[in-house]
Amino acid sequence: MSRWFRPLRVHNYANQTLTLASDNSIYQYWIEENYLSQLKATASRVLGEPISILFHAQEASASNPAPVAVKAEPVRVRKEVLRLAPSVPTDSRGCLNPRSTFDSFVVGENNRFAAAAARAVAEAPARTYNPLFLHGSVGLGKTHLMQAVGHLIQKNKKHLKVFYVTSEQFTNDYISAIQHGELAKFRKSYRQVDVLLIDDIQFLAGKDRSQEEFFHTFNTLCDGSKQIVLTSDSPPTEIANLEKRLTSRFEMGLTAELQLPDAETRMAILRHKMNAMPEKLTDPVLCFIAERVKTNIRRLEGALNRVAAFASLHGKAITVPQTEVLLRDLLQQEGQQTVSIDLIQRRVAETYDLRLADMTSKRRPANIALPRMVAMHLSRRLTAASLNEIGEAFGGRDHGTVLHANRTIEEKMKADEKLRRIVNYLAEKLVASSGS
Repeated sequence: MSRWFRPLRVHNYANQTLTLASDNSIYQYWIEENYLSQLKATASRVLGEPISILFHAQEASASNPAPVAVKAEPVRVRKEVLRLAPSVPTDSRGCLNPRSTFDSFVVGENNRFAAAAARAVAEAPARTYNPLFLHGSVGLGKTHLMQAVGHLIQKNKKHLKVFYVTSEQFTNDYISAIQHGELAKFRKSYRQVDVLLIDDIQFLAGKDRSQEEFFHTFNTLCDGSKQIVLTSDSPPTEIANLEKRLTSRFEMGLTAELQLPDAETRMAILRHKMNAMPEKLTDPVLCFIAERVKTNIRRLEGALNRVAAFASLHGKAITVPQTEVLLRDLLQQEGQQTVSIDLIQRRVAETYDLRLADMTSKRRPANIALPRMVAMHLSRRLTAASLNEIGEAFGGRDHGTVLHANRTIEEKMKADEKLRRIVNYLAEKLVASSGS
């Protein structure tokens, strides 16, 4: 971790802006991507005022020497900030990641509905969907999309107070308020905002007093026509130990799901992220990453960052075999979450109330043919098996049959919302169960 912070120097400090210099812009990208909020919080605490962080990337050479630190105060700041930044936890209240905007959010079939709903809320807060409830597995972009709502509202409606917090922080603030006799102050801070963004609301489950407090906060905001956006790893009805009155309120607005990205969307995400990086990776390397890292966008971006950092530090193009070695641990994790064709067939058969044998039989009535094509589509989408291997697993069918089934389901999903939800739900549950 320290190797990313050690090369940084303080370039300038003025007008509540701390400018840090590095010899390579990859350090800037990596720190902005992973630790910018912590760095800002630490610098603000050390200097006693709100601080903005800027970077000055400059390749050092004999003719182009690296910038030097200025003034004695920034030198002290540098030591404190760079020493503390990697390890000090920060208060997430009110902090929006500057990178989490709609412009940086890659829209695909897996998240198109959720992205459209989020933008509608951002353009007309408290007038369209209230609350907006975003749910999906870990690393699919829920927090990014929620914070994009906050950014757009702050940009277009500067008079509105936007407040972002995790449910864990909400609970901690509530407990602290009770301990210090400051409930009135706590309630004022949460109930006098215009837009409340609460991340990972599922962690309120089982915390009766926190749920009670949030119930009244929710009602106060809704009654005052204030916008609420929530995220969770599950839809409201599937959050265990959540009070029914909260479940019903979470469902009274709009619930939108973010699903697993397909290969095309994963490739688009990689290309989009690479545009902001100084190092450009080859198409074969990007294709390799997109094909092998399937289950988590955060992991996908992490793989890209690692490969780009290696290429930058070594000053040369990287090959697919080198990429495979670099990502060995991530690929092993992906391998542990490999979905088998047999598991897909079982889950689809259970969902459609069929016999497992129907997945491989020659019978073709509609009530069997459609689920069988769904299973072939999921096998193509979630496994590394070839078309021929998938065909063999479905009763010795040829690769053309599998390709036709895959294309048929993709087309039907575009026109049939119910089918799309069933297929994507199956995909998400299959990946989750294979990794457990």
